[in-house]
Amino acid sequence: MEFLTGVKKKETMELSEILKDGREGQRIKVNGAVHAVRDMGNVVFVILRKREGLLQCVYEEGAAGFGLSGLKEESTVMAEGILTRNEKAPHGLELSLRGLEILSQPAEALPIPIAKSKLNTSLETKLNLRPISLRNLRERAKFRIQEGVVRGFREFLTEQGFTEIHTPKLGSKGAEGGANIFKLEYFHRPAVLAQSPQFYKQMMVGVFDRVFETGPVFRAEKHNTKRHLNEYTSLDFEMGYIDGFEDIMAMETGVLQRIMKVLTEQYREELELLGVTLPGTEQIPMVRFDEAKRLVSEKYDRPIRNPYDLEPEEEALIGRYFQEEYGADFVFVTHYPSKKRPFYAMDDPETPIFTLSFDCLFRGMEITTGGQRIHDYHALLEKIEKRGMTAEGMESYLSAFRHGMPPHGGLGIGLERLTMKLLGEDNVRETTLFPRDLSRLEP
Repeated sequence: MEFLTGVKKKETMELSEILKDGREGQRIKVNGAVHAVRDMGNVVFVILRKREGLLQCVYEEGAAGFGLSGLKEESTVMAEGILTRNEKAPHGLELSLRGLEILSQPAEALPIPIAKSKLNTSLETKLNLRPISLRNLRERAKFRIQEGVVRGFREFLTEQGFTEIHTPKLGSKGAEGGANIFKLEYFHRPAVLAQSPQFYKQMMVGVFDRVFETGPVFRAEKHNTKRHLNEYTSLDFEMGYIDGFEDIMAMETGVLQRIMKVLTEQYREELELLGVTLPGTEQIPMVRFDEAKRLVSEKYDRPIRNPYDLEPEEEALIGRYFQEEYGADFVFVTHYPSKKRPFYAMDDPETPIFTLSFDCLFRGMEITTGGQRIHDYHALLEKIEKRGMTAEGMESYLSAFRHGMPPHGGLGIGLERLTMKLLGEDNVRETTLFPRDLSRLEP
């Protein structure tokens, strides 16, 4: 009988192992996908794509002792050879081939040239061929950076005493109401896809005090803009025993600072490949909603058309204003009108037509919505009644408040939007692995 005792040590090496000092002159084995084949006549360069980057392999017919017939781009191989120094090669090292085993072959030629430094093709083509286009190094780097964003979010909140939770995405009622709900049948009962984990993360404040989640949310909005998706990833947290909604913004500032630190320290290669300059997060200005509208209206001679919400153009102008006046990439816009916030948002006691809520704008686009929640059971019922809503389907949510909840608040960050603005893209689909919008359900 055999027993497994843990991860099995492989003969093959990863790029990080290969790049360690003292490897030159060693005979090593490595596997990977053939990213490109460059036949120079007497010498053939076989570029392998590994999870950490590229490795250049050199084939010289006389020295290798085997042929390369049948080798194609996107073949997967096991290569063996001598590691040598070459400053012109990626990472300054290359593998002088002494053996090559083909593990698998593509059934047909690539539909797009993924080995090019940049895919000069339409977004639609890239999305239609997503499993292939993502093999391009620049396309792949976007989602490595997105991984770093989530890593920074998770690391920081864990250090701050938050507990990671995982909430249902099927429910009986939307957290925010409105018409933007995907409805479905659940064993002959009506159900909806979650607009957010709002109800559940509030319930869990009564259990763990501080919770966070990264997961999908669904919005059935009939839009087709460069900034909207029907399914996106939300980075959510909720925290109890707050002194005010400023505590939530302060915590997000810490989150953003950690994200930039993680990206700087662990994703430098991807940042350089994409030419990304990270934003400053040392201090983030706050401005009231009505004051922000007034400031941009006066400076940019733009009339205020909608007193209850920010239009995309206004968001862009607010971002421009705070960049020009304070050199700030982020700005918190606070005290949104109660009319445009969900029923659970706490109204400002001093001016009840406004809420103790905020949006965080990043380079002129909203990436976060958050604020303080109503924690008193009777106040919640009063707000529900005032809105002309029904509590049907919210019994479990309301029961948590019936039995006592601390002052609390939280937020949700749109991961794809944040990544889009970090990378300087102009369409959120560029930073979504497999977008879901009005017309796309595949791949």
